[in-house]
Amino acid sequence: MRDTRGVGPSGVGDASQLHLAVVASSYHETITDALVDGAVAALQDQGASGDQVVIIRVPGAFELPFAASQAAQTGRFDAVVCLGCVIRGETPHFDYIASAVAHGITTASQSTGVPMSFGVLTTNTYDEAVARAGAGADNKGREAALAAIQLTHVVRQLSGSSSDA
Repeated sequence: MRDTRGVGPSGVGDASQLHLAVVASSYHETITDALVDGAVAALQDQGASGDQVVIIRVPGAFELPFAASQAAQTGRFDAVVCLGCVIRGETPHFDYIASAVAHGITTASQSTGVPMSFGVLTTNTYDEAVARAGAGADNKGREAALAAIQLTHVVRQLSGSSSDA
């Protein structure tokens, strides 16, 4: 029986041979900067070097799926990590944006065949967002980066294109 979890000795997988795009919203910059920091730290912890990781900034969360799709279509990246923050307000805007971003990233990944992870915070308050973007293992940017690495290894195992199989 073959196990396709895509995990290596560290429990996630080696990123030393991967090229990754981190597409991040600039809106709620303090939060998204912390998510990017968490993602980059996780990628480096798994062996990725600075020249293997490209940070792509977009204006807001709504623009994430388009930029992620464009990055994937270049053929330069093994995976795309999508990071952003949508905080509930007084209008239904939150619901529309959160839904559009989630569906858009799913569609972009499926249409390009490039793994994309969802590190978009959808919180009720700014304080909830801060808690999810803090330093350490609970940083959602970190979690999204680790998911992207693992999914990349799963895809490679399924396609038989690496020694992970």
